[in-house]
Amino acid sequence: MEVNVLYTNPVIEIDGVKYHHHPNGGGLVAETTYVAPTAYIGPFARVFDNAWVCGDAQVHGNAWVYGTAWVYGTARVSGNARVYGNARVYDDARVCNNARVGDNTLVFGNVLVFGNVLVFGNAQVYGDARVYGNARVYDDALVCDTARVYGDAQVYDDARVYGNAQVYDDARVYGNARVSGTAWVCGTARVSGNARVYGNAQVCDNAQVYGTAWVCGTARVSGNARVY
Repeated sequence: MEVNVLYTNPVIEIDGVKYHHHPNGGGLVAETTYVAPTAYIGPFARVFDNAWVCGDAQVHGNAWVYGTAWVYGTARVSGNARVYGNARVYDDARVCNNARVGDNTLVFGNVLVFGNVLVFGNAQVYGDARVYGNARVYDDALVCDTARVYGDAQVYDDARVYGNAQVYDDARVYGNARVSGTAWVCGTARVSGNARVYGNAQVCDNAQVYGTAWVCGTARVSGNARVY
């Protein structure tokens, strides 16, 4: 769809704030924001509050960027996604579908965050990581490198998931736990405390690894097993 903006003065007032159509894309931009001329704001997108959209960033679809959030570099926010609070989305990151990225989170690199994902608190997702489905990453958690967190999985507290690790299904990784290498945590498994799961290890079913336990190599912890 080709959009030609014919009038860039304020065209609407919402809750006392005036909005104009951004020259590049036609989306609604509040007078309280900063949106660079090089940024693209699609015709149905909205940028408001004190948000910034800079560089060659793009906001498409019905996406919103608001609060004091920044979207910059070549990042894209699309679909019904929301970026808010003091969040930062930059580099070549993608936030799409119904994803929510808020609070003080950082999402950067070549990351994809999509589906019904929530990323909030002080969480960071970066590198080539993927977070999708109904996954949650929050508190001070970190997901990076080429790690995958998906399904209904949650990573929170001060947990780290990195390398080529995968956390999925209804699994939880929390506390100061670390999951790395090509390890898998799946099913309704729990990895917590100061536990480490790495190498080609797998923790699945209803298993729990906690305390200061390490599971590594090609070890598999499954069923209702407890390692601590």
